[in-house]
Amino acid sequence: VQLVESGGGLVQPGGSLRLSCAVSGRTVSTYAMGWFRQAPGKEREFVASITRSGGTTDYVDSVKGRFTTSRDNAKNTVYLQMGSLKPEDTAVYYCAAGRYSRDTAEYVYWGQGTQVIVSS
Repeated sequence: VQLVESGGGLVQPGGSLRLSCAVSGRTVSTYAMGWFRQAPGKEREFVASITRSGGTTDYVDSVKGRFTTSRDNAKNTVYLQMGSLKPEDTAVYYCAAGRYSRDTAEYVYWGQGTQVIVSS
């Protein structure tokens, strides 16, 4: 199973980005999907997760109301729509496939990450 993130980049505070995670090797509906991020010098942290059907989502408090995760199982792709971006959102963002959880240990497959920089 391979996961490839895309959509990262440089954005001004208050701006938006949409990250995509394309899954290959197995149908994405097999897995719950999670988004995590890691800022320089910090541990990887949970951002959002979505169940296999997409019916339930979970978000870390710091992104609630600003980020939305969704999935298109027909396209084998998961998305993270990020809005009202803040400098503290700057990090490498990773998608992961596994069990619906906030715990990195519950995710079996990981992408390589995509850099998001929020700066004026």
